[in-house]
Amino acid sequence: MDLQAEYDNRARVPGSAAILEHWSRDAQAFRTTWARSLLDLPYGEGARERFDLFLPDHDGQAPLAVFIHGGYWQALDRKAVSHFARGMLLRGVAVAVPSYDLCPGVPLARIIEQMQQFCAILCARTQQSILAVGHSAGGHLAACLLGQDFSRFAAPLGRLVVPGALPISGVFELEPLLGTTIGQALNLSPETARALSPRFQPRAEGALHVVVGAVESDEFRRQSRDFAQAWGGTLEEVAGANHFTVLEPLTDPDSALSARAAEMARRLASL
Repeated sequence: MDLQAEYDNRARVPGSAAILEHWSRDAQAFRTTWARSLLDLPYGEGARERFDLFLPDHDGQAPLAVFIHGGYWQALDRKAVSHFARGMLLRGVAVAVPSYDLCPGVPLARIIEQMQQFCAILCARTQQSILAVGHSAGGHLAACLLGQDFSRFAAPLGRLVVPGALPISGVFELEPLLGTTIGQALNLSPETARALSPRFQPRAEGALHVVVGAVESDEFRRQSRDFAQAWGGTLEEVAGANHFTVLEPLTDPDSALSARAAEMARRLASL
């Protein structure tokens, strides 16, 4: 199997550069037009330890989700994906979108720690449990958050911080990346790659729904299938979707994916 071809989504999907440019334009337009937004909030001292919080257009407490961007832990930031909060927002869910440091500037373990720190702080501020949604590398990070112990980052919160995760086109086994150009900047040993792979960790407590595009590579589809099975989650393949277009339903409040995310967030809010 050609693992480079299986995991290099930018090379695999024709027009991927244009898709990412379109994301950037749509995200910027969304950030400037969504009225109820709190932008560039800190969760740490680093320049990239910032997040945006988008609130639905109604008063009162709303269920809470986090959307974590992809980019193979090496690219993009929150400002490239803001618009993917739209579907959940229009279904009454508040959405926080964080940035994080990138490899090779920091090790992958540090990025996982940053997302744990962010969720602990967000939960402490809002007194709400969180649905972790993430795409690609963000899907890996969302899985790493599910059901974990966040007590090292915040005082006891009296609740599970992340009792639900909805990873989209995630990478749950890192070892296949080691021999690819994608894996070079991650600088992982086989042992570290396995230790940071959710697929090989004990099954976490919480709700899990795994999503992947039906026309993604065999490896991405296999990873999603194997991870959902290993952790007792549900699996959804989005018909006709590649690694990038799989996110488009999140901009539409009437899509099945937005409905599923909002339903999960509301259920978690009642815990």
